[in-house]
Amino acid sequence: MTAPAVFELIDISYAYHGRIVALHDVDLTIQAGEAVVVLGPNGSGKSTLLKVLDGLYRPSSGRLLAFGRDVTQAADDPELGYWLHQRVGLVFQEPDVQLFSPTVFDDIAFGPLQLGWSAERVREAVHRVLGELNLAHLADRAPFELSGGEKKRAALATVLVMEPDVILLDEPTANLDPRSRAQLIDLLATLHQRGHTLVIATHELDLAALLATRVVVFGEREHRPVAEGRPEDILADHELLLATNLVHD
Repeated sequence: MTAPAVFELIDISYAYHGRIVALHDVDLTIQAGEAVVVLGPNGSGKSTLLKVLDGLYRPSSGRLLAFGRDVTQAADDPELGYWLHQRVGLVFQEPDVQLFSPTVFDDIAFGPLQLGWSAERVREAVHRVLGELNLAHLADRAPFELSGGEKKRAALATVLVMEPDVILLDEPTANLDPRSRAQLIDLLATLHQRGHTLVIATHELDLAALLATRVVVFGEREHRPVAEGRPEDILADHELLLATNLVHD
C-alpha cells in the first residue's frame, strides 16, 4: 500500500483580513523525501503557504491533508495542531521571531518542553542538536549576542530538536554572508540526505539548483503555482522566470 503524501492541498485559498488574497485555489502535493523549492517573487504567497502547511493559518477555503489526515482546522484545534507540530517544523525568515529565551539552550528546549517531554529527554535532545549544528559553544549565549549565521542555525535547531519529518524554511539564506550561506546550504543538503522532507520558500534561484528535487513556481498575480518540474527544466525556462519576476532582462 502506498504511503499517503506528506501534504496534499486541495483548492486552498487564504486571504488576510478576509480581503487581501495571498493564496488562491492552490492544488499541490508533496511526497515524503522530496526537497521542494517554492520559487516566487515577494507577494506571491510563498510565506503564507508555509504557515498554512504548519497549521499556523487556517485556510479561508479548501482542504489540507498531512500524512493522510485532514488538518485544515489545525490552527483552531489544539489537539490537531499538537499532532501536526510533532511532525512538521517551520523555520521563519527572521530568526529573532523564533529566538526569545534568555539563552540558546533555553530556546532549543522550549518546543520539547511544550510537548511534554521529560527533563532528561529534553537535555539529551538539546545537547545532540547543539553538537550537530556546531552550536555547543554558544549554548549559554543570549540570542542577541549571536551573528546572523549563528542565529539561523539556532532557529533551525529549535525545529530539529523535535525530530520532525518535514522542515519548512522561509528564505533560509536571506541576509547571510557568503560563508554562513554556504554552511547553511550544506547543512540543509545533509538533512535531506538523512531523510527529512524539505519545503523551501525563496526567490533565490541558486537554491533550487543546489537543493531541489522539484521546483514549484508561484505567480505574483495568481497566488498559486504556475509551473512545476525538475530544477534544471524550470531554471532553463527564461521566459517563465522573466514572466514571474524572478529574473530581469
